[in-house]
Amino acid sequence: MCGGALAGWLALCSALDAGRVLCAAGAVCLPPLLTGGIHMDGYMDTVDALASRRPRDQKLAILKDPGCGAFAVLYGGMYLLLSFGLMHELLGTGLPAALCPGFILSRALSGLCVVTLPNARGQGMLSAYTHGTRKKPAAAVLLCAAGLAAAAMTALSPLPGLIAVLLSGLWVMGYRRMALRQFSGVTGDTAGFFLQICEFLQLSGLWLGGLAL
Repeated sequence: MCGGALAGWLALCSALDAGRVLCAAGAVCLPPLLTGGIHMDGYMDTVDALASRRPRDQKLAILKDPGCGAFAVLYGGMYLLLSFGLMHELLGTGLPAALCPGFILSRALSGLCVVTLPNARGQGMLSAYTHGTRKKPAAAVLLCAAGLAAAAMTALSPLPGLIAVLLSGLWVMGYRRMALRQFSGVTGDTAGFFLQICEFLQLSGLWLGGLAL
């Protein structure tokens, strides 16, 4: 849905000859609008917990707190502002089309981390959602989905797409280390954090690849 909506928005902006500022703003707003902001919520809760520099149990308590801390507002604003800047730079290059399968890649990799890492709480929405999951078959399906999405990104934009895929893969390793060290596992919030950073890295990878062309 996010990939299709982005493709439709880019086509509409092109047909209407809309300005880059409006087009970039709409492209950045579409994913949280379609998902209800659930992943951005996880991102903001996680940066709040990480920035607190408190012990693990207190960080997990911050993740559960429905309140929004100063760090969440600060880093949430920076995320949207930088994403807008990167999208604005990419418009007119044809590279944003490679982001469409990137939404599949980020979700497949997020799911892969969920089924291969321990649950930090052993309860909660993520635990209920994955309860009874056959982890090996699920991981195999997610790997296939990630591989197909990565291939589509690379086909749509060879060098920039490849850089975006490589950054996504590197983030999996960085996220696993962070989740185990900081929280002793994953939660629904950290899964949202993973997804948002992964999609930001894809934007960055396309931009870096475009500079090299």
